[in-house]
Amino acid sequence: MKLPATSSFKAPVKFRIRPTADNLVPIRLDIENEGQRYKDAFTWNPSDPDSEVVVFAKKTVRDLKLPPQFTTQIAQSIQNQLTEFRSYEGQDMYTAEKIVPIKLDLRVNHTLIRDQFLWDLNNYDSDPEEFARTFCKDLAIDDPEVGPAVAFAIREQLYEIAIQSVASAREIKISKKGRRGAEHMSASKAGGNALDLMKLFRFNSSVVRKRKEWEVYEPFVDILSNEEVDVLEAREERNTR
Repeated sequence: MKLPATSSFKAPVKFRIRPTADNLVPIRLDIENEGQRYKDAFTWNPSDPDSEVVVFAKKTVRDLKLPPQFTTQIAQSIQNQLTEFRSYEGQDMYTAEKIVPIKLDLRVNHTLIRDQFLWDLNNYDSDPEEFARTFCKDLAIDDPEVGPAVAFAIREQLYEIAIQSVASAREIKISKKGRRGAEHMSASKAGGNALDLMKLFRFNSSVVRKRKEWEVYEPFVDILSNEEVDVLEAREERNTR
């Protein structure tokens, strides 16, 4: 199928995490208090009332039997990340017809995952959660916590790309250079290592693994033993000190 000729540079649009239909905010928590540590990662709907943050924090502390001080720390951390996200809302960002590399390198309980693939920023039907469910099914991953972790990792990287796109739009506005070449160079920064969609594939898709790179882009999944998990957790603990 032949796609119409198009420029890799488009007029700015308002900030959003592309291309997902839901503009969810990836939230990371890593809180330590009185010898106890709470780590979590999840998405949050920025349209929800701020009062829900405190409700969530109280419920988390109650369910996990954490010290009462965690309530304020959890709520503040979530609120700070939501405030940062909202600071980008309404700002211009540049979007180009391109796909970007997404990398997975994570451990969830005993499951170790490494993978990389190309994600179409212009396909708004793409869904990180649906991709994660298919990913786990295809690779016979049974741990129910792996799917949400994979989807979160994708959304976190798409969020970073959106932030870079806002920074790119600011640079262009400040430079006040109207030359198309200068605009293209600045817009290309928004995706980091983003690749032009038109050059890479000729069909409608969200995730691409090029045939010639199947060996490079092949997903790696390993189930770790208890001893291997203990070694990794000890190493992670040392690195956070």
